[in-house]
Amino acid sequence: MNNTLIGAVAVIVASLLWSLDGFLRQSLYSLPPAVVVFWEHVFGFVVLLPIIIFTLQKFRSIRKNQWKAIALVSFLSGALGTVLYTAALGKIQFISFSVVVLLQQLQPLFAIVAAAILLREPINRRFIRLAAVALVAAYFISFPDLKVASAASGMVVAALMALGAAASWGASTAFSKYALENTSFLHITAIRFGLTPIFALLFVLVLGQQGSFFALSAPQWWTIITITFSTGLVALTIYYFGLKRIPASRSTLLELTWPLSAAITGHLFLGDRLTVTQWLGAVILVIVMWLVERDAQAIAVSNAVARR
Repeated sequence: MNNTLIGAVAVIVASLLWSLDGFLRQSLYSLPPAVVVFWEHVFGFVVLLPIIIFTLQKFRSIRKNQWKAIALVSFLSGALGTVLYTAALGKIQFISFSVVVLLQQLQPLFAIVAAAILLREPINRRFIRLAAVALVAAYFISFPDLKVASAASGMVVAALMALGAAASWGASTAFSKYALENTSFLHITAIRFGLTPIFALLFVLVLGQQGSFFALSAPQWWTIITITFSTGLVALTIYYFGLKRIPASRSTLLELTWPLSAAITGHLFLGDRLTVTQWLGAVILVIVMWLVERDAQAIAVSNAVARR
């Protein structure tokens, strides 16, 4: 098996694992989301602890601004985004698993907008048109009858939480790129898993949920451990392993395994039945996000050539 094929298989495996992540999290709906986020990152940090201990010198070479970027990623992506995602999945009586996962496909949209604001990267008219279509598609997915007024308030809140998670994860992309400069992704991941529990702990304390810290049943403990060793830390490591071996443009296509697999999982195991309107929105959203990613890659290559 050649190196490119190995990379492609790794990205597909990571995407399949991510599609199961919501399925696992949804079973923890009775727990405060911040408590779930705290423990899954603590377990991940324990796994990465040997890397920290044996390569301590590497961390000393990370610049001050990179530490700031990692801290922001830990808050936005590690804590806030994951808390919102877990909370949205917890509202199982209002919104389906498939809808929450499909709305995460908006992440590239928020990533490009964040880059435009933070890094002053230009946005062209084509992107604005695609963004408008993507938002309409997201509306179709969130509200199958196309009427917000007729939707339950819980459904609206859950959809907003899912969008908030996508915005948090997408916006952190620009900071992640800066943090990864001349640094191993394993070291950045280790720092992120070390800082995220601190932010999650703050969420728990502010919301007065500290009483739930150790009030987990044995199955819930095992579910969080399963997330760490499958859809969380492990999936992220597998993804980066594959990404180093294939072009980013190809990775974008392979990652479409995630929403497809999530929709199938929701249909088979959770009884999700998307309407025709939702399926139409899902197809349009996936296609538009692929076009957005492809355009971004083309611009990046063009800029790299121009700098030579």
